[in-house]
Amino acid sequence: MSKKTSSWQASSAKNTVRLGFWTLAWVVSMAIANFGPRFLWDHNETITIVAILVNMAIGGGMILANKRHLRGLDEMHQKIQLEAMAVSLGVGLVVGLGYSNLDVTNTISADAEISHVVILMGLTYLASVIAGNRKYR
Repeated sequence: MSKKTSSWQASSAKNTVRLGFWTLAWVVSMAIANFGPRFLWDHNETITIVAILVNMAIGGGMILANKRHLRGLDEMHQKIQLEAMAVSLGVGLVVGLGYSNLDVTNTISADAEISHVVILMGLTYLASVIAGNRKYR
């Protein structure tokens, strides 16, 4: 293994760990922002706003970590990620807006929840990454 390959692998591993840290921090801060008002600070509006702003700031860090991670990938993996993100965004937008229209027009009895769209996008992204890895083997 060449020194360049070893350096790239170390950098890639570091970027992956950094992205994992930021993603975990964002998920934890999202849980705190969502459940804190009810279970931790009795619906104090100021604390809730601060928690949401902190969550958004950590989300910004996660976005930057993701961007850094993607820049560090080789061309094939960048292509797989780009295609998976494109499919996920498209599915989320088309299905999400259709789902919202079903709610607005009272065609469905339940309220359209953003969490359903987020789950759909996550599963679509996962399936697209798996398909992309199989396609380019």
